[in-house]
Amino acid sequence: MPRTQPAMDASPARHAADATALAELRLHCPRCRTSIDMLACPACGFVVAVENGIARALPPESAAHLARFIADYERIRMAEGRGSESEAFYLALPYRDTGGTDRDQWRMRARSYDYIVRHLLEGNRVLDLGAGNGWMSYRLALAGYRPVAVDLLAHDRDGLGAARHYRARLPALFPRFQAEMRRLPFADAQFDSAVFNASFHYAEDGEACLREALRCVKVGGTVIIADTPWYARDESGRRMLTERREVFLRRHGIAADAIASLGYLTDERLRRLADALSIRWEVHRPWYGPRWAMRPLMAKLRDRREPSRFRLYLARKPA
Repeated sequence: MPRTQPAMDASPARHAADATALAELRLHCPRCRTSIDMLACPACGFVVAVENGIARALPPESAAHLARFIADYERIRMAEGRGSESEAFYLALPYRDTGGTDRDQWRMRARSYDYIVRHLLEGNRVLDLGAGNGWMSYRLALAGYRPVAVDLLAHDRDGLGAARHYRARLPALFPRFQAEMRRLPFADAQFDSAVFNASFHYAEDGEACLREALRCVKVGGTVIIADTPWYARDESGRRMLTERREVFLRRHGIAADAIASLGYLTDERLRRLADALSIRWEVHRPWYGPRWAMRPLMAKLRDRREPSRFRLYLARKPA
């Protein structure tokens, strides 16, 4: 496990370095696709406001459409005890869950991350899609990459605001954007890789989100889908979504179905995406441990629904 880096002073110079990292990006308007200079769109007037270091690139119409989804998601995550008041919690991720509520999940995230860094990433400019509290961007920055974090959530416990805990450990904090995955605020072909970080299954339109990620990477660059559930049969995925809605209603009083998210992947869904976007998938299978490997067999022996499986999917942007 990588060691935690010593803290650096959070000086005005460090905040200036944060602003410089943001200014180095080429942006375009997420609403009308016009090139943006100085964070303002000359065509439609949309302004990317920077608040507490987070670039707010969610147009009002997108914010209105997603408001209930965001509210439900935040409510459930808080009820589940996600996040922490402790800086040590964030600095230890994904290798240790000091809060103790999601240890199995973080163990899987750690193995996915290590596999991605060792075997899949190329170049150093990485788009972290569904960055959450910024843990992956933090680890990438420590390793010498130049990540940019994107998420819908911006609050200080479980969203992009939580990245404040990493600032003192880095020469400059990575740029953070509150944005929708199918309306990214970045100009074409400026990233080496894009990683859907346990986020692709939240997409309403998987093809549109994947097309956007491909647009943002250079020709020959890679797009990776990580930690999204896969099922051999579509029926199993549909049953999982039904069961999850029932659990949320029972525990939280909401179904958490404000948007029609993709939810899961199947081979057929992956094939349709590949055909639509003229890409070819590489499928990678990190070792998540014997317990994960035994889940399909145990479910069959107990006559239960097929469990989700997790793989990494890599596509390269064609010329």
